[in-house]
Amino acid sequence: MKLSVITITTILAAGLFSGRAVAQSTSAAQAQPSDQDLSSLIATRIANDKSLSADAIKVKVEAGVVTLSGMVGKDADKASAEELARVPGVVRIDNKLTSREKATDKVKGTAETVADKSKKGAQKTKAAVSKTGEVITDGWISSRIKTKFMGEEALRASAIKVDTNDHVVTLTGAVPDAAAHAKALAIAREVEGVDRVVDKLQIASKVGKS
Repeated sequence: MKLSVITITTILAAGLFSGRAVAQSTSAAQAQPSDQDLSSLIATRIANDKSLSADAIKVKVEAGVVTLSGMVGKDADKASAEELARVPGVVRIDNKLTSREKATDKVKGTAETVADKSKKGAQKTKAAVSKTGEVITDGWISSRIKTKFMGEEALRASAIKVDTNDHVVTLTGAVPDAAAHAKALAIAREVEGVDRVVDKLQIASKVGKS
């Protein structure tokens, strides 16, 4: 009889311990944030940082391992972004961020070492990378100008064609008035990588009178 009581007591104690272990395991699993939660939290922390908010930083989380990629303004920003990514639940951080300072220095260094290149060629080398870290091509320039035209209220009624060849932009089509004409030229000239703007625009009011 005593043996039976001891056996029952042991079984109950084992069951209670097992139940607590399962509960603790479940609680620990619930406390561990998901990759998506970690990614959202880190991205928010980076976006709220004034020194990094203007930069394009991509955050990817897999099995608690955070990968940071994209472009930052300077070397110190790489360390700042990594520090912001260190939140509870992160296993490791793979910092693949690129500093714009290094990209600029590299481009400048290339231009300076090619002594026999023309001034125009050297300027293109220096402007090979945009402020956002994108490669400046003729297509990139045209796309950038068209986007800026679409965002300008004075030009929404205009029919402007943008062609870029070897960083020289040609604008053709019609604009409603002289103010829109001047605005279109100014916007095109301000875009990164543009060497020259060829004006072939026509003012609709003058065309109608002629």
